[in-house]
Amino acid sequence: MRTFIEKLCDRYKVSETDVQSLLNYMEEVHFKKRDLIVREGTKNCNLYFIKTGIWRAYYHKDGVDTTIWFASDGEAAFSVWGYVDNAYSLINIEVMCDSVAYCISRTALNQLFASSIGLANLGLRLMDHQFLQQENWLISSGSPRAKERYLNLIKETPELLQYVPLKHIASYLWITPQSLSRIRAKIASSPQ
Repeated sequence: MRTFIEKLCDRYKVSETDVQSLLNYMEEVHFKKRDLIVREGTKNCNLYFIKTGIWRAYYHKDGVDTTIWFASDGEAAFSVWGYVDNAYSLINIEVMCDSVAYCISRTALNQLFASSIGLANLGLRLMDHQFLQQENWLISSGSPRAKERYLNLIKETPELLQYVPLKHIASYLWITPQSLSRIRAKIASSPQ
């Protein structure tokens, strides 16, 4: 629990007191590998903080699913459409391995934001983080720098290789699984 709180404080630049206040209002929930937290075309306005596990968000287009983000220990996960607009989600959020998370509804969270400037700042930082994550994903798309993007992703979240099928990592990098295999083979054969 201590490491989880430290990760939240570090990632979102908030005080431990504010994180603990928020957690006091959240429910601990458990998910199994392959559970869908959010299903495309449904509403889910909950905010989740992942205590343990890895989740991915993806969308379907032309029979292909494209991964748009991964989230792991100490990160927030939610459908922007449901959370911001109470609208139907355009993405799916899937659990990649058995996970534990903390959950709070948008309504309850907004009440907390209204009661504490520290928690309101946490809400702003969550949105800032979401915007940065999405823009980084968009900017890094395309295959010319796929090797660098792969190395950066694995450096930031090495546990992905343990729990996430390579096809999902390849779709996140906007390359084919075959291209990712070639990149991994080149990395493995290059001198360290």
